[in-house]
Amino acid sequence: MRAIRLTLTFLGFAAAVLAADPFAGTFKLNAAKSKFKTGAPPKEQTVAITEEGGDLRTVIKGVAANGQAMSSEYTVPAKGGTGKIISGPWDGVSAKRPSDTQREVNYMKGGQVVYTVKLKASSDGKTITATLKGIWTRPARPLTAPSLPRGNSYAFM
Repeated sequence: MRAIRLTLTFLGFAAAVLAADPFAGTFKLNAAKSKFKTGAPPKEQTVAITEEGGDLRTVIKGVAANGQAMSSEYTVPAKGGTGKIISGPWDGVSAKRPSDTQREVNYMKGGQVVYTVKLKASSDGKTITATLKGIWTRPARPLTAPSLPRGNSYAFM
């Protein structure tokens, strides 16, 4: 009976480890491996994604090319759906999960999608590639985040 109990405990632990979201972790922008069609890259950017129950909490911090601080924080369901903005230039966020290693996050202002990020995690979980479309700004207020040009591809490690 003891052998069965230990095996079940081990399998439960293994399942928990294997179930970890490939997007969970802290990733820093690697400008050398990023492609910028237009505009200047941020001086630095860190994305921290943590699992909280069935949600993923994302905290983005960095410094824009013009030296201004940029930050945002939100939660979205890990399986996709409508999330909650904690701070940042948008008033809504939603996510889709096309596959285990792909996510699409849409940021909204006034109910309209104004910024989309398509993310792909590497098979080893060490790299996330993000393709951006839209503008990350805070209208009618001082700029607190960079304007990210359409179609740029960022590599986070």
